Parts: sequence; C-alpha cells; structure tokens
Amino acid sequence: MIALYEFPLSGNCHKVRLMLGLLKLDYQSIVIDGSQQQHKSESFLTINPFGQVPVLKDGSNTIRDSLAILMYLAKQYGGEQWWPESAAEIAHISAWLSTVANEVARGPNALRLHYKFGRGMNIRDAQEVTEKLLNLLENHFSNHQWIANDTSSIADIALYPYIALAPEGRVDLSVFPSIQKWLCNIEALHGYVDMPGIWHSNQ
Repeated sequence: MIALYEFPLSGNCHKVRLMLGLLKLDYQSIVIDGSQQQHKSESFLTINPFGQVPVLKDGSNTIRDSLAILMYLAKQYGGEQWWPESAAEIAHISAWLSTVANEVARGPNALRLHYKFGRGMNIRDAQEVTEKLLNLLENHFSNHQWIANDTSSIADIALYPYIALAPEGRVDLSVFPSIQKWLCNIEALHGYVDMPGIWHSNQ
C-alpha cells in the first residue's frame, strides 16, 4: 500500500492527499510529529535526508517533495487526463509548478507561516509577491477555467492549497471573484479532499 508521511496542517501535504483522493488511491497516512522534530530524527532522515515532508512510499519507490510526488502520481496512476502526452501541455504545467515553488512559496505560503505559525520573515516582500500573484491569477481565471491547460491538471492541484489557505495569512480572497470561481471548480472535482483552514467562498 502507498504510505504518505505528512503533517496534517501542511499545504504541501494536502496537495498530495488531494491528488490521492482524486485518483481514488488507498494509502496509509503516517503523521509526523513536527513539534517533536520527528522529521529531523535519524530514522526519518534515512527516508528523506532533507528532513522534510511530504514523503510518499509506493512499493520500492520513495519520492520526496510535494511537486515531485504529484508528477509521480499523475504519470503512474493518472492517465492522460493528469499526465498529457503533448509536450506543450507538459511545458505549461511545468511552468506553473515553478510558480508554485517560487511566487506561491514566497508569497501566500510565507504569510501563512508568519501569521499562523510565527515564522519570522520579511512581511512587506511577502505581501508584495502575494498581491502581484493574486492579481495575475485573477486576470488569468477571468478567461480560463484551469491554470495550465483546458482541463484540470497537477498544476491546479499544486496551486490550490496555499491559495485556499491564504486567509490564514491575512489575505482577503473575497475581492477576487475569478479566483473564487476556480477554487469552486477544484472543490467540485470528484474525490476532493478538504483540510482545516481552507477558505470556501460560501463561508
């Protein structure tokens, strides 16, 4: 059986849980105690030397990093819907995965880490990155249903958690109607998985 090493309140872990749900894959959740630094323990470092979650184990395959896990699951189990054959479509997905690893991490994710978990950082820079990102996304979703291509993709799944969790970083999503519509599109997918802190437009 697939095993997922995770933190319950991690957006990066949630995107993997969401993908597993959409693919209807059974898995074992192995919760790592971050307060006890379990992810830095000698035993966990044998699984991921970087001491980070999520980590997914599937048979003899051990995959670290949430974006790498999404790519693995899409290619291994998702079929063409989640891993298209078109080089251009894969390139569009990859470009947005890069945005998730950069602007999303430095913007809304950083603000959530600060306001929810007390992580120190340059708040002004994170706010500026977030504002620019959300305005760009609002413009994009005013003309597109999904982020990368004509159908949902792992780029949408990668982007979703830290946008939906942005209000925990004191970000007001109610002023972005097109982003709200996209969030609803994700939440309407069969197999959608929620998590504590996710903002829903009907709240």
